[in-house]
Amino acid sequence: MRFFVLGDVSVDLLFFVERIPEPGEEIPSRRALMKPGGAGATLAAQLASLGHRVYLAGRVGQDPFAELALARVREMGVDLRHLQEDPEHTTSSVLILLVPGGERAMVSAEGASRHLDPSLFKPRFLDQADAVVLSAYALVGGPSRSYAVEVLEAARKREMPVFADLGTGAVRAAGTELLRYLRGVTWLLMNQTELLALTEASSLSEGVGRLRKEGFHRLAIKVGAMGSIVVTPEGEELIEPFPVEDIVDSTGAGDAYTAVFAHAILSGKTPVEAGKLANLAGALAATGLGAQGRLIRLEDLEVAVGQG
Repeated sequence: MRFFVLGDVSVDLLFFVERIPEPGEEIPSRRALMKPGGAGATLAAQLASLGHRVYLAGRVGQDPFAELALARVREMGVDLRHLQEDPEHTTSSVLILLVPGGERAMVSAEGASRHLDPSLFKPRFLDQADAVVLSAYALVGGPSRSYAVEVLEAARKREMPVFADLGTGAVRAAGTELLRYLRGVTWLLMNQTELLALTEASSLSEGVGRLRKEGFHRLAIKVGAMGSIVVTPEGEELIEPFPVEDIVDSTGAGDAYTAVFAHAILSGKTPVEAGKLANLAGALAATGLGAQGRLIRLEDLEVAVGQG
């Protein structure tokens, strides 16, 4: 299958700390790494690892960070014909503070990713794809929002499946405005925090109900240790998580979930089957360092099938 992926391409600066520092406090880091990241690049790398043809639309600066940001997608054979280079803005970067157990706090520098030039998008780009996978960070603001809106409109006219992944930073930055742009997407994917923030609800059921009223009837909601919830017009189902040892870094786990969910749906799996495979993917991704440190392969998914 062929996927058109739209989203950030960045470098992640990972610092391993015992705790998140207080304002004005300096603490030592046990280890520091630089890794390729960004929701768009990570989604593209995961889909390519599953054997798909992937076209990545993103923007990087003309700086040393760009080479590192693109290292993994190039290794996986992602098609970069729609990648843009920015002569003014630096490649996006994210500072990630990792505490024991894999939880994290982040500081982002949007950089070139928010300046994706919409005049360079042509609807015919989607003629080479079977589905669109979009990170909502592209809708936060700047020229990239216009680019994303054009992609969504072209996909709707072609009646293409669209998988939209929210992202906590995108929800906090754009809020309910995201719903206006995402109306009509095939699947909306998010975690529990994003659902509650987006809908201003006090419970999962209330949040799901509000999204249903807004016309979103196909949802995949990651609920941490409980697994995930798949919502369809026919109902809702909680899908238990896969227990995986040696969790070291949850960065990119949500992107792995989204990539495998899209892969499974387009492969003919039911939403519940797709949720089960995606749960496994998210857990496995958290066993590697960095957003793209543990890519999911088809043979990994056989574990879920065998337990089904």
